[in-house]
Amino acid sequence: MLATFLGRHPTERTGCLSRGAGLTAACHVQIQPRRAARLPGHEQYAAGVAQAVAELRGLISSRHQLILVGTRDEAGLRTTAAETARLMQLPLWEWDASNGLRVPGTPTQTNTRSIDQALAFLRDLGRSALVVMLDAEPLLDDPVAVRLLKDLAAAPGGPTILATGLGPPVPAVLEGLAVPWVPAAPDRAQLAAVVQRLRVTLPRMGLRMDVTDPRPLIDAVLGLTPAEAERVLLQQAVVDGRLDDADAQAAQRARAELLSEGPLDLIDADVSFADVAGLALLKGWLVQRARGFEPAARDFGLDAPRGVLLTGVPGCGKSLVARAIAGSWGMALAALDTGRLHGSLVGESEGRLRQALGAAEAMAPVVLWIDEIEKAFSDGEQNDGGVSQRVLGVLLRWLQERPDGVFIVATSNDVTALPPEVTRRGRFDELFFVDLPDPLERQAILAHHLTARRRDPGLFDLGTLAARADGFSGAEIESAITSALYSAYAAGTDLDTTGLAAELDRTVPLSATRAEDIAALRRWAVGRARPAGGSPPPAGAPMAP
Repeated sequence: MLATFLGRHPTERTGCLSRGAGLTAACHVQIQPRRAARLPGHEQYAAGVAQAVAELRGLISSRHQLILVGTRDEAGLRTTAAETARLMQLPLWEWDASNGLRVPGTPTQTNTRSIDQALAFLRDLGRSALVVMLDAEPLLDDPVAVRLLKDLAAAPGGPTILATGLGPPVPAVLEGLAVPWVPAAPDRAQLAAVVQRLRVTLPRMGLRMDVTDPRPLIDAVLGLTPAEAERVLLQQAVVDGRLDDADAQAAQRARAELLSEGPLDLIDADVSFADVAGLALLKGWLVQRARGFEPAARDFGLDAPRGVLLTGVPGCGKSLVARAIAGSWGMALAALDTGRLHGSLVGESEGRLRQALGAAEAMAPVVLWIDEIEKAFSDGEQNDGGVSQRVLGVLLRWLQERPDGVFIVATSNDVTALPPEVTRRGRFDELFFVDLPDPLERQAILAHHLTARRRDPGLFDLGTLAARADGFSGAEIESAITSALYSAYAAGTDLDTTGLAAELDRTVPLSATRAEDIAALRRWAVGRARPAGGSPPPAGAPMAP
């Protein structure tokens, strides 16, 4: 049985033979039950640990002697290892660079702080044991340590090593010897135990617990370890002296900040569909798809929405739509920075992408935004030793198998550069083409940006201005308004239709400077993508001047 809830196991050593300052043999660790009263939620927590223990026992019984653990929950790993060692009657050792090799609760074994010395000690020990090695990544830079680890992993009857910091994925040098293991994240029952525990601990800290329905709080911390979830909820309670139902949204954002790592950035979703002028067809589709996240949708036979690919003319609102989706749906927005994916080591780029995608899964429900996807996953020839193809393979497998709750918004200015595997049906729910705004959309864009700058759109001739802005993107219209405001301020006057029309006349839009490229994009979209709004011209139609 587990000795404590979210705490250390008291240990007792038996059968240890002393030799100087060290031990000649591993000490058998016995977990003794603590007599203190259990906190609420003990049963749920114990059930989660039991699942991890069952998985680990299966790996050990299958004679896997090198297990690369992917987890942030070191406390949970220690608890799982201790319980597994007790049930399998194995001696338990722990190693980290600060403390060296030791039996939990005992002094450090002499001369084992360096990882090669620790591995040499385990080799000389010559017996079965369970060894937890934390932050073992420096091992890969030491050929002696790598050789010792491989020898231990291949030695019959040797110790089983649980190592963090080495994978997954399995480094090339350890392929064939190591197996990756990612313990399941705490489920709702385990996180409900954390909330139950806070009902006892918050009043002891002088804080209130006014939660009528714990489910939104539990959903807000899904993907976190129990310790992380407790800290996030405590943080919300400390802000105003109490934890209540209204803290779920702030807890969700705090969770997203914790989980954003590597090439994944958390972005403020501070806009909604009301801030997107035009694109009525796309917005209508998104409003409809949002209902697919409702629990009743599963009973109706619907799968959760998977994502959307937005392509089209630059500056027409694709990135704004990504932020508006998250803001309107009340989800976190995580952006994948493709420029930070690539590393210098073999397998590093794929590992960074897997890490980022795993973090996005843990954030669910979340909108994952991949901006200008063609720059990282293009179909052009790459002189990078096949790294781009391997990274693309990781993304494609994940797109096919990703769990519910992660909605992808991929934007592209040149969809023709993407390999067909990315754009085929099944990767995304739909492919939309975002074209230059039509006259009514240009009026809406003008009105929106004038209002945002504290000007009354009713004082402007929007029809005339929209005609002057023919061929302009939304970004170009906004830029023209900003420039006209600067001119009016410098002249000591206010902005009016005449001044804004003059600025529009001076602006050369992208539709003129890159007319051939935009015409090619429009021709590609005919029959391949749904229009996001407006009335796209037929294939081959001339561009507006």
